[in-house]
Amino acid sequence: MNTAYPPVTDSGQPAAAWAGGKSPEATRAPDPPCAEAAGRARGVTGRAIGIALVMLAVAAPLNFYIEVVWGGDWEGIWFFATGMPAVVPVVGVMLLTLAASLPVLRRVGLSRRELLAVYAIFLVGVPVMSHAVLCWMLVKNVAYYYTARAQPYWETAFLSHVPVWYAPSDQRAVEGFFEGHMAVPWSLWRTPLLAWGGFLTALFAANVSLMALVQRQWITNERLTFPLAQIPLEMIRAIRPGQNDSPGRLTNSWPFWLGVVIAFGINFLSTLSQKIPSIPKVPISLYDIIPWQPVGPMAGVGGITLLFWPWMIAIAYLIPKELSFSVWFFTVLRHAMTVIAIAAGATPLRPEDWWSTSFPAPYYQGGGAVLALAVWVLWVARKHLTRAFRIAVGMGPRGGDAEEPLPYRVAFAGFVLSVAFMVTFFWFADCRVVFGLVLVGMTLGYFTIWARLRAETGLGFLAFPIQIQDVAMVPFGSTAFRVSELVTLVTMRWAYTPGFGVSSEVFPGSALEAFKIADAARLNARRLAWAMIAGFALSLVVGMYMFMSGTYHYGWFGMASSRGGWLGPQSINDGGRVVSFLTDPSVAKTDTNGLIALGAGALVVVLLAVMRLRFWWWPLHPVGYIASNTWGSHWWFVPFVIGWAGKTLVIRYGGLRLYRATVPLAVGLIVGDLVNGAMWATIKMVTHGRV
Repeated sequence: MNTAYPPVTDSGQPAAAWAGGKSPEATRAPDPPCAEAAGRARGVTGRAIGIALVMLAVAAPLNFYIEVVWGGDWEGIWFFATGMPAVVPVVGVMLLTLAASLPVLRRVGLSRRELLAVYAIFLVGVPVMSHAVLCWMLVKNVAYYYTARAQPYWETAFLSHVPVWYAPSDQRAVEGFFEGHMAVPWSLWRTPLLAWGGFLTALFAANVSLMALVQRQWITNERLTFPLAQIPLEMIRAIRPGQNDSPGRLTNSWPFWLGVVIAFGINFLSTLSQKIPSIPKVPISLYDIIPWQPVGPMAGVGGITLLFWPWMIAIAYLIPKELSFSVWFFTVLRHAMTVIAIAAGATPLRPEDWWSTSFPAPYYQGGGAVLALAVWVLWVARKHLTRAFRIAVGMGPRGGDAEEPLPYRVAFAGFVLSVAFMVTFFWFADCRVVFGLVLVGMTLGYFTIWARLRAETGLGFLAFPIQIQDVAMVPFGSTAFRVSELVTLVTMRWAYTPGFGVSSEVFPGSALEAFKIADAARLNARRLAWAMIAGFALSLVVGMYMFMSGTYHYGWFGMASSRGGWLGPQSINDGGRVVSFLTDPSVAKTDTNGLIALGAGALVVVLLAVMRLRFWWWPLHPVGYIASNTWGSHWWFVPFVIGWAGKTLVIRYGGLRLYRATVPLAVGLIVGDLVNGAMWATIKMVTHGRV
């Protein structure tokens, strides 16, 4: 068999169309008639690409002001360009579809395929300009020099090991970056911008190439759910059903719009009540029905909270029941293990605050699970990847990759060259080649699983269980690394730290989702892939110019993102992290407990995957185990229980027909939440961040 998790219908039986080990051609639907094939070629048209690129250029200043200058809260602002899902791709294409429906523009006649192509290009390009990609990448390196003024011992500890091409060290350029009111010293920034722009491009290219290689396995062979891809596919409909090249319009499904109204109304009133205390609060936020007990074993239960986020309940409703069940089942199990640990003498802590490697070490279990699952999903795709490699070197069927987003030869070459560039980048930073290979491999492994999780659950999860820098310390200890390698490990946190679905981990997930949309709507996947690459390049150039110009105008400390949320401290405190690796004896040697926890997590994932492969009735999903061992499981526990219970009841008493009829309602709940985020982003922009 060629898949880890044989997809099953929601009635519990194996899916009839499950591909097993068959080739993609054996499982795809037959090609449409000639007219449909011609329409497919017109899907990614010149005007669709042009509209997407214009929207990306317009999004650059909007994103800079909304996320960076006036951002810092959680009303959709931090999830404007990224997030799970993001506000601006969905709402932007929704507004474009509305505009194309106006009588004055109706003659333009943007087809459903063209609108979906715009969405896919926009989805991949706009995260580049977000606060947690370009912003975090550029701030943290120059921050070494600014913060070192108050920490003079940094000079002898590690600052001399920071490559001179990471960021300008000129005092005036550094102060201007953080304090503003000066022109950008482009001559001093030329080399750093080229270096980091090149690295980000290589990281993007490696992820897109990897997703192009595995997407057929995950889309066709394994038939993953892709709940977020359902949003544009459900939202945008063709005027003439079944003809994707007829003009596209917003769906007229009343369950969809009911969901939009419900989610928007609840979320808008909830946020408004926070701004105006006299308005009664709408109960969707965290409510402690049982407060946390700070003493005794019951501390391991944590605070029992109720959280009614409509979009998250909808996500749980859209994914397979066994997956949503596994998320909350393993969360309960994690809390039980925490209670046992405290009863055995451990210091009472909330389950989400258990960061140590002592039992149950949930985040280290999750870290081992992530690495094991990355190896597993690639291993079970070995037949597909072998076939792709044979085609790439001319040993497979001629034209066997004609329907793929990238020719397999280009995808393999792009992946190898991108990895080589990143390893060389680290070598120039005085890191050993082996170190560079392992760091790049682990980063891409993390990103592969993050894309897989997004495709299966629709959630990026609020943070991956454990960062690569901590994984590296467990088996070797900090003394095994050069000072320059420790600096590199900390510096690269912007690249390898998935969390909240807002940083660079969105690249593989967004690319994979775009390929799924292309497959479902029969877009020209190859034209779409190159258009996505063009969108990334434009976003990188425009985003860098916008960020540098704006930052030297306002000053980093003059913008809200440096004062609110998580980015502010993360952007300037990394020098302290390097010092802790150099001076903290607890990380100097091998951590045996951490190794055991990593191994246990890996073993559990393999056992769960094998059981799902052997027995179709097995109810526990490996992804649910990973989800329960990430920070944030205490938040999505209740929404997943509600979504799982609702789907179970609907299918039991109404069958699959009723479930399919309610899917638009669930998608509408997600869209309504995003429209609310767009509304408050607009208010933030109009009031210059005062509201």
